[in-house]
Amino acid sequence: MAETNTNNYKFNHTMIRVKDPKASVKFYELLGMSVIKKLEFPDNKFDLYFLAYDGPTARSHGASPMDREGVIELTHNYGTENDDNFQVNNGNKEPHRGFGHTCISVDNIQAACQRIEDAGYKFQKKLTDGRMRNIAFALDPDGYWVEIIGQNDWQKTGDVKETDVGTYRMNHTMLRVKDAAKSLKFYQDICGMQLFRTVENKEAGFNLYFLGYLGNKGPHTEPPSDTQTAEREGLLELTWNYGTENEADFKYHNGNDEPQGFGHICISVDNLEQACQRFEDLQCNWKKRLTDGRMKNVAFLLDPDGYWVEIVAQKF
Repeated sequence: MAETNTNNYKFNHTMIRVKDPKASVKFYELLGMSVIKKLEFPDNKFDLYFLAYDGPTARSHGASPMDREGVIELTHNYGTENDDNFQVNNGNKEPHRGFGHTCISVDNIQAACQRIEDAGYKFQKKLTDGRMRNIAFALDPDGYWVEIIGQNDWQKTGDVKETDVGTYRMNHTMLRVKDAAKSLKFYQDICGMQLFRTVENKEAGFNLYFLGYLGNKGPHTEPPSDTQTAEREGLLELTWNYGTENEADFKYHNGNDEPQGFGHICISVDNLEQACQRFEDLQCNWKKRLTDGRMKNVAFLLDPDGYWVEIVAQKF
């Protein structure tokens, strides 16, 4: 049986629950993404929509859904679109903070943000808000935050009127973590990611850590410099607020306990059985082993904060 090599792993997707799939798909299509796969489970009353950048210039153009990075999975439970009281937990409101945001990187940030605003969508933070004039946060139809950053010369906004969604990337997913050392060890030693960039903000009392997979083919075979992370897709951003590791009762919301919203991140692997055996040998914490339940082709690890990490085969 073939072995498994973490150098082949990919940060495949981020799953979020949505109220109305038509509205959500429309929003992410405005950002340039396409539905590359839809799975329907009428007996269990839910559907899954996988969206990714798939245009001619996209990094993963034409690849199978699980053999990519930078995918967003939307989960729709039937009937929520007609429930006036249904609302997701976007992960940014106390006392249920945990998941923070997804992020797309764009060619011209002013034009990209103007295009989103012109389409009628709201912002948590516009470019002109606050001190940081080089990032914005759009709100999707469920109130999830979508960070917008520039790919090139990202500290300058300029007066640019044109933007090409074909150049956009699903850059990263942000999770808040209680203990940076434990989380970095999990994602590096267990999941095989590399730490590409650390941003220390001592005055504000937090650090940001950007991790990802180098991959063994394509344009990215060397660790990116600080200014190159925005050009990539499939990164994981961990946000650590100083001191939380010393609070015995402190914990973040994993998105799967009520109230629900964010569901999981997913790593796709070269050999599913061998990868799961490796995780077993490393004494990982499991939410679901391959042998549990009816679905024998997916497993779920638990990271140090209790976030679910799905494990699937790249040839799904």
